[in-house]
Amino acid sequence: MYKIGVIGDKDSILGFLALGLNIFPVKDKTEAESVFTKLVNEEFALIYITETTAKEILPLIQKYKEQSFPVVVPIPGIKGSENIGMQAVRNAVERAVGANILFGN
Repeated sequence: MYKIGVIGDKDSILGFLALGLNIFPVKDKTEAESVFTKLVNEEFALIYITETTAKEILPLIQKYKEQSFPVVVPIPGIKGSENIGMQAVRNAVERAVGANILFGN
């Protein structure tokens, strides 16, 4: 069975525990890098990560962008969206189709 993990600040990810997901609260960039690497090594198939945390460790996340696993999905934190997730979707659509067909700008 595939494992799903959620990385981010405690307040933003605590609710995912009620869904039965593995949560990994982090406080800084170093801790986020360590936890992300651990989840990759433990073969987590899906990693949700708050946008703020993802922004801090983006170079590390980019290393796995072209691989099938893990799938890394940026999610809004408790303070709201920074549109990082939406930008990732926009970029993926442009890469696949050759044009921005989903968004007006």
